[in-house]
Amino acid sequence: MKKIIYYIFIMITVTIIIPMLIVRGCNTVLDDVKPEGKAEKAQTKIKVYIKSEDRVEEMPLESYVKGVVAAEMPIDYEPEALKAQAVAARTYAYGRMINLYTVKDDKHCGAQVCTDFNHCQSWIKQDDIMKKWGSINALANWKKIETAVKETENILILYDNKPINPLFHTNSGGRTENAEDVWDGTETPYLKSVQSDGEEEDKGYKVVTAFKEKDIIDKIKVQYPDIKLNEDDLLSNFSIQELSEGGRVKTMKIGDVSLKGTDLRRILSLRSTNFKIEKGNKGELNITTIGFGHGVGMSQCGANYLAKNGGTFEEILKYYYKGVSLGKIKEQ
Repeated sequence: MKKIIYYIFIMITVTIIIPMLIVRGCNTVLDDVKPEGKAEKAQTKIKVYIKSEDRVEEMPLESYVKGVVAAEMPIDYEPEALKAQAVAARTYAYGRMINLYTVKDDKHCGAQVCTDFNHCQSWIKQDDIMKKWGSINALANWKKIETAVKETENILILYDNKPINPLFHTNSGGRTENAEDVWDGTETPYLKSVQSDGEEEDKGYKVVTAFKEKDIIDKIKVQYPDIKLNEDDLLSNFSIQELSEGGRVKTMKIGDVSLKGTDLRRILSLRSTNFKIEKGNKGELNITTIGFGHGVGMSQCGANYLAKNGGTFEEILKYYYKGVSLGKIKEQ
């Protein structure tokens, strides 16, 4: 009898208990990061607010990622750079699908993400991007996008076993920014300043824009009606007070008002906060900007440079997002 009981115990251990321990020790991304009270199964579809059409569409997550990669990154970029963009786009979306990152107000009209690049990620329909590419290149280009997404299917970027908020931008100007230098009070361990080589190869790396002095004055006074300016010598009103670790304007003074570099960027719609202001033609100031975008997270130009030099998508992501790992969405 004891032998029979012993045999039953062994069988239960082998067939039930050990497999349970193995499964528990191999938790998937979804199991590890699932907020309390959420559904047990992974969402395979995402609700997207298509701003240009003022409507919400539900679509497969991987289809959405293809549209983001097509809209966000030039098609002539290296395959590994496109893969890095695909993983970043998927991680961004998934974090919002499971409510790790949410908006304060309903800018998405009930959806989880929108197609406004000023608020979320750019996205474009397959038909629209293929028309833009033209009939000769369209099929090959879309195949390139599909391959990048397929070869990274379900992969997410994780920090502390949770999907990160994978910010990215076009060109950092040679060094990315700390998140806390751009947005006060938002220090994030994986969004730290790193050197970003090869970006000067991009045609938009350095741009000089002429502004009429009157337009600058008018735009500044909209934001600061009581500002005191020497309008006869406008250039003399601008002084840089502090630079960020990434070499951008962190704080500055205009007349008698102190403000952040991000404030002036917003007021004048500058390409970046890495700028220099100089005298231009009569009645004008020239503002030279280096790079394009907020400068936090992955530089798309920098990612392409790393890919050109043999970097894999995983190496690219781990370079721009410090201390992260990669994992997969649980497949049900």
